[in-house]
Amino acid sequence: MSFRVSAPAKLNLFLNVVGRRPDGYHLLDSLFVFVDPADRLEGEASSTDQLSVSGEFASAVSVGDDNLVLKAVELLRRESGLPASVALRLEKNIPVAAGLGGGSVDAAAVLLALNDHWKLHWPMERLMPLAEKLGADVPACLIRQPVVVRGIGDEISLAPALPAFAVLLVNPRVPTPTPAVFRAFAQANPAVVARELPALPQKWESFAEFGAFIAMRGNDLLPAALSVTPAIAEVLDVLGRLPNIACSGLSGSGATCFGLFKNARAAKEAASMVKSLHPALWCSNSRAFFSEVDTGSR
Repeated sequence: MSFRVSAPAKLNLFLNVVGRRPDGYHLLDSLFVFVDPADRLEGEASSTDQLSVSGEFASAVSVGDDNLVLKAVELLRRESGLPASVALRLEKNIPVAAGLGGGSVDAAAVLLALNDHWKLHWPMERLMPLAEKLGADVPACLIRQPVVVRGIGDEISLAPALPAFAVLLVNPRVPTPTPAVFRAFAQANPAVVARELPALPQKWESFAEFGAFIAMRGNDLLPAALSVTPAIAEVLDVLGRLPNIACSGLSGSGATCFGLFKNARAAKEAASMVKSLHPALWCSNSRAFFSEVDTGSR
């Protein structure tokens, strides 16, 4: 018996650093949504764990023990006590080290898929602690609905209803490791003052209001990400020149930037412009998923 599962990219519509713990970990306040492109995972029972990778970004993926997908398999097997192995095929469509949570969404997808495939039927409350062991973003990626993520990724709540929108993702094809960006942020901000930020409204009067709010909250990691990957500035300049764009920003620690549009047609037209005028950039016009059913994961 085999399985197939989709792992849509994680997008930070805003990301604010609101404090720092004594152990050095930064406290965040961020809005996650999940968008195309999605990685695709297929799997089946096997005598040993195996992972093969295809797709546009396959060459950037390690298939060693440090791979989060294999770590997720090993963790779930150890916790369940099942003597089961799996052969996995990963189609890597999400850029690597790009602020889109590719490794995290893949690990979450494997936990969800094997929970069904191995007939564990564990509730989300039991999967969440396992996800936390795999990485700060993995728990939110289990939910795959718009969520507000706080703390070090351990405080997760469903976001209020968001207006429909379309997304354009643009990446300079330069890997931007998250640790390097946080080191640069820490060097520039040795003391992070705790602060309160405007909360997400429970209702939006218009799409324009939503775009203005996302722009206002912004991404506090942007200056640090620019110091690590200066090409981000070019991407944001390209986005800023597009017609009908409501706002633009940086996702996570970068280097993927995004533009928000009122509908899919506007995003598609913008994507065509970017691909025509800037063919060296990676570009994807996307839609946002507002429920797990949207992702086609089941």
